[in-house]
Amino acid sequence: MMKKKCDKCDKPATIHLTEIIDGQKIEKHLCEDCAEAEGITIKANIPISQLLEDFVLQTVGEEEVSTAAVTCDVCGMTFSEFREHGQLGCPNDYEAFHEQLLPMLARAQDGNTQHVGKAPRRAGVAQQKQIAILRLRSRLKQAISAEQYERAADLRDQIKRIETAEPERASE
Repeated sequence: MMKKKCDKCDKPATIHLTEIIDGQKIEKHLCEDCAEAEGITIKANIPISQLLEDFVLQTVGEEEVSTAAVTCDVCGMTFSEFREHGQLGCPNDYEAFHEQLLPMLARAQDGNTQHVGKAPRRAGVAQQKQIAILRLRSRLKQAISAEQYERAADLRDQIKRIETAEPERASE
């Protein structure tokens, strides 16, 4: 396949547009300079994780300092840690940081803050198992930092038992 040249100059075309005006298909092939001259701006390919991190970091100045101390009781993450890293620690963080996340989600989703999709039928059991593991891992982390190694070993064993437990079969 032969590469197209810019409709305005001889540079290679990197922007290809197709417009339909009055039922007629119009194709434009432009280089970046000519596209910019026509007022066509193309967003850079930025990974979604980077966009979310930038968005979270931009809102840091808008949040009150007191919200930084809000902590998830499942994984132990603070809202301050979330703002620093741009990632939540567990599914329960959505509930723990609900008031702080709501304005951010509304801005990111054009005002929509409610999920309207479906959830798997067995999500409840799996989610409870995941929450139990996250709580135990948080306690394990605390026990290790407090140098309570026997307690840490017990917590580690509890985590292994839950992780290797056979999932309950759904009745059909």
